[in-house]
Amino acid sequence: MFGISYVKAPPSTHVMLFRRGKVVCEGAGLSFFYFAPTSTLVQLPLASTDVPFVFNEVTADFQDATIQGELTFRVTNPGKLATLLDFSVDAWGRYRSDDPTKLNDRLIHTTQTLARAFTLKKSLRELLTSSDELVAQVFAQLSASPAVALLGVEVMNLSVLSIKATPEMAKALQAEAREKLLLEADEAIYARRNTAVELERQIKENELNTEIAVQQKQRQVRETKLKADIAIEQERATLVDRKIENERKESEAKADALKAMLEPLKDIDWRTLLAAAPGGLDANQLIAMAFRDLADNAENIGNLNISPDLLSTLLDGQDSSGEGKRRKR
Repeated sequence: MFGISYVKAPPSTHVMLFRRGKVVCEGAGLSFFYFAPTSTLVQLPLASTDVPFVFNEVTADFQDATIQGELTFRVTNPGKLATLLDFSVDAWGRYRSDDPTKLNDRLIHTTQTLARAFTLKKSLRELLTSSDELVAQVFAQLSASPAVALLGVEVMNLSVLSIKATPEMAKALQAEAREKLLLEADEAIYARRNTAVELERQIKENELNTEIAVQQKQRQVRETKLKADIAIEQERATLVDRKIENERKESEAKADALKAMLEPLKDIDWRTLLAAAPGGLDANQLIAMAFRDLADNAENIGNLNISPDLLSTLLDGQDSSGEGKRRKR
């Protein structure tokens, strides 16, 4: 009453009491009486404030994109902020102007400006997958922004909840991605089938290689056996040749011996040899030799008379000698 008011601020509120344009009382969480008609009370929130935002921006390929997120800040220099915006309150603690809401708008506008500079460098496809890059770049620029420092606030966090394209473009991108995934699925199926065919080919090759190896081993066995047979035949041929050579040498030795034996007799008449034979010559042999001599000298004989009696005697003697021989046998 009588214009005297009482204020009690929480610890998260910075209170400034102005009188005649000068600060007479200032601090966080103060409580005091003051004369309202001659005083101006200013209250600035020190607690962190979350400000949601939604931006509609255009990408580098002229496509619309919606960026939704949240900005968190707090007041670090109340005195500087109080000189830029009106945070004065009435006796009931209500702000006398709408300047407190302008603080959020200014921070959102600064954030949108920085986000626009980022989106204009990205295509829609790139922007949809660049939320982390967007947050990192915009947050760093907000922290170093002179406009933010001039307001006496500190940006504590920036988060991008979603980046969306228009429904038509979203469907188009989804269709393209779907077709790409289907193509990758087809390629995976083809690769799996190709792998199966390749494995089957390798199995068949291994089977054929195994069969070839078996055939080669069998051929080696046959070749080894054949070589053994050839070696045996060669040894047999060598043995036969050696045997023939030995027999030939033996025959030559016998021939040489017989030749040496007959050499002294080659100049002796055969009649002499017959006469020198053991037992001598009988009458029939002598008559036969006589007839042979007559035959050899037939051209020198004019007439030759052989009586029948002589032939009968010779034949009878031959028969008797033959029977005698048979009797002896």
